[in-house]
Amino acid sequence: MTGTATGRGAVAARRRTVLISGASVAGPALAYWLARYGYRPTVIEVAPALRGGGFAVDFRGAAHVSVLDRMGVLDAVRRRAAGGSPMTFIDAEGCQLAALPPEFAGGELEILRSDLSRILHGHSLHAPAAQAGPPGRGTASPAEYVFGDSIRSLTEGDDGVHVTFDHGAPRTFDLVVGADGLHSTVRRLAFGPEEDFVSHLGYYVAGWDLPEDASDLGARSVGYSEPGRLATVGRTPRRADDPGYAGEAFCVFASGRELPCDRRDPHSRKKAIAEAYAGSGWRTPELIDTLWAADDLYFDSISRVDVPHWSTGRTVLLGDAAHGATVGGMGTGSALVGAYVLAGELALADGDHTEAFARYEQRMRPYVTPCQEGGRGTGEFLAPTTQEAINARNAALNDPATVQAMLDQGNTLSAAISLPDYPSLLAASSGSSGHP
Repeated sequence: MTGTATGRGAVAARRRTVLISGASVAGPALAYWLARYGYRPTVIEVAPALRGGGFAVDFRGAAHVSVLDRMGVLDAVRRRAAGGSPMTFIDAEGCQLAALPPEFAGGELEILRSDLSRILHGHSLHAPAAQAGPPGRGTASPAEYVFGDSIRSLTEGDDGVHVTFDHGAPRTFDLVVGADGLHSTVRRLAFGPEEDFVSHLGYYVAGWDLPEDASDLGARSVGYSEPGRLATVGRTPRRADDPGYAGEAFCVFASGRELPCDRRDPHSRKKAIAEAYAGSGWRTPELIDTLWAADDLYFDSISRVDVPHWSTGRTVLLGDAAHGATVGGMGTGSALVGAYVLAGELALADGDHTEAFARYEQRMRPYVTPCQEGGRGTGEFLAPTTQEAINARNAALNDPATVQAMLDQGNTLSAAISLPDYPSLLAASSGSSGHP
């Protein structure tokens, strides 16, 4: 389903410009669909290039896989599949207490976030050109990417949104999309301060690559739990042959208060993690020692984003910026589904962004809200705060029926949306009106 989409949506989209903040997953996915429908998307990313990092994201259920297929990237994702691995929970002596099957964390398809980002970025640069009006009046432009810059201000006027940047010259866009994650700049500028929308759920998560001389530490995927903290090590099969790859560390720890560390300061973040694991057993001190030399640290709170309305005027939020849950909320799959729906509704709306934004939210909010609840329980599941709760979790994981029920629940949530076939609807709607 990668052919040209024509019809009234593509005509209305002709020459309309959209600024998308964020080039991780949701941003490039939206850029692909918008270019396909005749829009001219520009993606701005604060990082100097596509972000690397070896941590995996997953897709599960019909909705996630269907969107990958309709985008034409399903085969590419399968070729780059990380290959989920089981994880064993151990005691301080390294003896097995419980085990997670590979599909528990890896879903139906698991891929390194960096691989997924590269696939979506490349695909958005080669979107099938949509007919943008009568012959001779232009076709869709591929997505434009601007790296190493960020939005400084947004001012909406009658002719669009006037945008200033930290480095680039000011520009005006018809629409602006915040696909820039939990700590969204667009949300802050257009909707209000972060504290109005982001709720700390009592845990922090960290991850980093192990150095070469720690290959023994990451030789098998294990997790060690103590009340309020989990430390894991392991290797992603997809990266096994990467030169110098020794495995990864992943940690979750409880904190009833938000930590005062500066998330933009690597040393401050590393210090907070080290303090959280002071006195921990097993090989955790050895693991924490590898943190100081890590240059790819991921560290953030487990938080939930709740925005009463996802759009204001010509600006709209997508993915984690609108409904993030850090981990456990199926955020990557939901972001791709949201990009598909947002672009499709814009193309169907004859240029009426107000109608399109409303229909996008009406379709997506009932879907993502139950998924977000997974984020609330993730910290409590991975790092229970009492030994009794750790024992109960391990007992549940040793019961195949319980594990299967948990997997089934996740698959049901991920599939709980009916997706219109927007490309076909647009192709069939030339000269007609109405919505699916």
